Amino acid sequence: MAIASRATKRALSTFAAAKLPEEAVAAAAAGEAIAARSHQAVPLPPAPASSVRPLQFEDTGRLFAGGPTSALLRTLAALQALSVGPLVDAATAALRSPAVAGSALGRAAARATAYRHFCAGETADEAAAVVRRLWRGGMGGILDYGIEDAEDGHACDRNAAGFVSAVDVAASLPPGSASVCIKITALCPIALLEKASDLLRWQKKHPSFSLPWKTHSFPVLSDSSPLHLTASEPAALTAEEERELQLAHSRLLAVCARCAEHGIPLLVDAEYATVQPAIDYFTLVGALAFNDAGAADGGRPIVHGTIQAYLRDARDRLEAMVRGAERERVRLGLKVVRGAYLTREARLAAALGVPSPVHGSIQETHDCYNGCAAFLLDRVRRGSASVMLATHNVESGQLAAARAQELGIPKGDRNLQFAQLMGMADGLSLSLRNAGFQVSKYLPYGPVEQIIPYLIRRAEENRGLLSASSFDRQLLRKELVRRVKAMVAGRE
Repeated sequence: MAIASRATKRALSTFAAAKLPEEAVAAAAAGEAIAARSHQAVPLPPAPASSVRPLQFEDTGRLFAGGPTSALLRTLAALQALSVGPLVDAATAALRSPAVAGSALGRAAARATAYRHFCAGETADEAAAVVRRLWRGGMGGILDYGIEDAEDGHACDRNAAGFVSAVDVAASLPPGSASVCIKITALCPIALLEKASDLLRWQKKHPSFSLPWKTHSFPVLSDSSPLHLTASEPAALTAEEERELQLAHSRLLAVCARCAEHGIPLLVDAEYATVQPAIDYFTLVGALAFNDAGAADGGRPIVHGTIQAYLRDARDRLEAMVRGAERERVRLGLKVVRGAYLTREARLAAALGVPSPVHGSIQETHDCYNGCAAFLLDRVRRGSASVMLATHNVESGQLAAARAQELGIPKGDRNLQFAQLMGMADGLSLSLRNAGFQVSKYLPYGPVEQIIPYLIRRAEENRGLLSASSFDRQLLRKELVRRVKAMVAGRE
C-alpha cells in the first residue's frame, strides 16, 4: 500500500507562482497591492512530474533502519496517547496545578511521559549525547535551553548565561552537528518588548515619529502587518527603559559573538504578535553585526530570524527583509515555520475586537509557507541566503525537496536545512535524510520543572498537529508489522 502523500495541484501551483527575487523587489517597489501582485507575478517553471516526489516512505525497513523495536513501540504509544484530545487536556490541566507540577510525583510523571518524548534531557551534557546519537544517524540537533519569558533583568542575565553555555556545548560537538536556538523574550523583560513593539508599530504608521534608541532602519513591519494592535501614540521609553533595552541588546550580541567565535548558527525564535516587531528588531541588530554578505567561504550566516507563515503579513515582511539585506549587504538567514501561537493570537484579537493577524484558513497558511519556501530556495541557489525549513507537513517537505533538486542546490549545501521537533514527524526527518538533505531535530532541554511551561504550550498550541500524527503512526505500525512478520518467517 502506498503511504507517501501526493502533492496537490494547488500546492504545486503555489511553488510555480513564486516570484523570482528581482520581480518581487520590482513589484514591491512599484507599490502593487497584494492581490495584483499575485496575479501579475512571473512564474517559475513548474516542477517536472518526475521530480515531484523525491521523498520515499514506502520502504519502512530502510526508513527506520537502525531504530530499535523498543524505541519504535515507545514512540507509537506516545503519539497514540497524544492524539487523544481529552487525555491531553487532562494532562495539561494537571501540569498547570502547582500542587501537581511542584510535587515529586507530578515531576516523575511528566518526566516519564511527555518530557521523555519531546525533550533531550535535563542537562546540556544529556542534550549533547542526543546530538551525538543523531549525528551518527545522519542528522543534526538544535539545542534549545528550555526557558520561557523573563520578567526582570536578573532573569535575563541568568538566561543569557544559559544560552552562552549552550553555544559552548554545541562547539564541543562534531563540526556541523549542532546549532543553538534562543528566545529574545528570555533576554529582555517581556513588558519592555511589548512597549518597544508598540513604538515600532506607531513609527511604521507615522514615519516622522522619532525613536532615539533605534539603531538601524532594517524593515521589521509591512503595510499589511497588524498595526491596529497599537491604536494610539504610546509613551516614549524612559531613561531606565532605554538602559534596559541597551542591556538586552548587549546580552544578545554576547551570545552572537560566542556563536561567531565557534561558527555555530544561532536561530532566534519568533513569538506572538504583540512582541514580534521588537524581536525582529533585535534579530536584525545581530544579523547586521555578524552576517557578512561578502564571506568568501559561502558558509551559513550566524544569525537566523524566523518567518511565521500563518501570519497574513509573512510574505510581505519576508520580501522587505530581502530588500533590506541587499541594501545593508547582509547575508540573510531565516527559519520558516507555520507558527505556534494560534490560540493566543485568536484570543487577543477577539478581546480587542480587531482582525486576527493569522490567515483565515489552514490552506492559506500552507500556501503561504510553500510560497515563502520557494522564494527563499531561489535565494539559496543564488548564494545570498540561508534557510531552515521547519515543517512537519509531508507535502511541504516533498515540494521543497523537489524544488531544491530542480534548482540544482547541492544536497550537502549547509545553507539549506530541514528541521522537525524531537518526537514529531520522524518519518519526514528520516526520509529527508535518506534523500541526502541536511536535517536537524529541535532539542529542548532543562530541568523538568523548568520545561513544564514549554510542555504546556506545546500541548495547547499543537493539538491539531498531535491529533494529525496519523501518518507517523501508520508508518510505525507498518514497520512493526514488517518486523514481526520477518521474525516469524525467520523461525519457520
